[in-house]
Amino acid sequence: MNSTGKLVRESAFNRKRIAVLGAGIMGSSVALFLARKGVEVTLIDAAPRPFSGASRWNEGKIHLGYLYSADPTLESARALLPGGLAFKSLVEELIGSSIDNATTRENDLYLVNRKSVVDAAAMRRYFDTVAQLVRSHPAAKNYLVDVSHSRIEPLSRQELGSLVDTQEIVAGFRVPERSVSTLWVADRYVDALSDEPRIALCMGTKVLGIVPKDTLGHWQVSTEPAPAGTFDFVVNTLWEGRLAVDATLGLKPEPGWSHRYRLSLFVRTSRNLSVPSAVIAVGPFGDIKNYNSQEFYLSWYPAGLIAEGHSILPPSRPSLDDADRDEISAAIARGLCRVLAPAGAVVEAADCTMLGGGWVFALGKGALDDPAATIHRRDRFGIRRYGSYISVDTGKYSIAPWIARRLVEEIG
Repeated sequence: MNSTGKLVRESAFNRKRIAVLGAGIMGSSVALFLARKGVEVTLIDAAPRPFSGASRWNEGKIHLGYLYSADPTLESARALLPGGLAFKSLVEELIGSSIDNATTRENDLYLVNRKSVVDAAAMRRYFDTVAQLVRSHPAAKNYLVDVSHSRIEPLSRQELGSLVDTQEIVAGFRVPERSVSTLWVADRYVDALSDEPRIALCMGTKVLGIVPKDTLGHWQVSTEPAPAGTFDFVVNTLWEGRLAVDATLGLKPEPGWSHRYRLSLFVRTSRNLSVPSAVIAVGPFGDIKNYNSQEFYLSWYPAGLIAEGHSILPPSRPSLDDADRDEISAAIARGLCRVLAPAGAVVEAADCTMLGGGWVFALGKGALDDPAATIHRRDRFGIRRYGSYISVDTGKYSIAPWIARRLVEEIG
């Protein structure tokens, strides 16, 4: 009887019409998981194609919690850890192929800037505690590489001196955390969406708001240039404008947030380079990722941040011409190369350079150079449900597939 009842419920659910707002990694993961349960999904985004924003243009760090040493409560690390450990298996399920060739090959270096909001001794204590959390997690072997026996390795003064300006960088640690090429992952997601007959792509369509259609829980999604239709469920995964869409239903956000538009460099070199993946912590600095010895990511926060706002809507993004883009690219390279010597080899050997980015939403207040700023925490994310309308704060790229799986299991 229970089995029959379950079949009836699944059949009824499969007949529901579901709209997913936002075609980045969160929305695309939700849409794919739903479609593979037999559900018809309409995926709506203002961009001309999926994965056009921040989900394509970021460093692809698959977080285990090490970055958040400015949150000594460990709440950020505990919140991010399960999604980071599940990322590889879930993404490979969704795109139908291994991501090993798109994964950085060495552990990250964490370099402590002299102006870091966390000093080197406190950072080392934090790293050791997080490493214990990672090692003791039952899914530790499922990360991008097996981290069930991982340890933190401090860099010697000689190692540090060969890599960085020691006037700027006061300590360094080798940390068991890695990244994926978001460009590579994005292309495979786009292919998976195109191959899924139960997903209707509604691109080039801006979501204006949500209107209750009737007393039965149906929703009218208001869009331009044309209405998207009526749906039984709406899942709002937008990073740009999610709060404003929520507000059309009278839903108030938690107080304190920021919208930031960030640009970074994506570089392909003419030859293989032995360059480490490194992040300069903790504050408004930069990082470099080496995906396969010829494809790199370079960022310098002060140069790449071109818009920031704290209203319910993101601020207007500056219109950039070729000269503006060239200057931002040069400023990113200068900032990073001034501190991290190996970045210079990437810039010198560049065969193709792209400047890309997108909107990033985060709950929290304050500036990254303020130790007391709540922006240093990343544990306030997740699913908020209002009947059959669901609003999702993705939090970080690395946990999106994990949240998507939880959401689909919950509503299905």
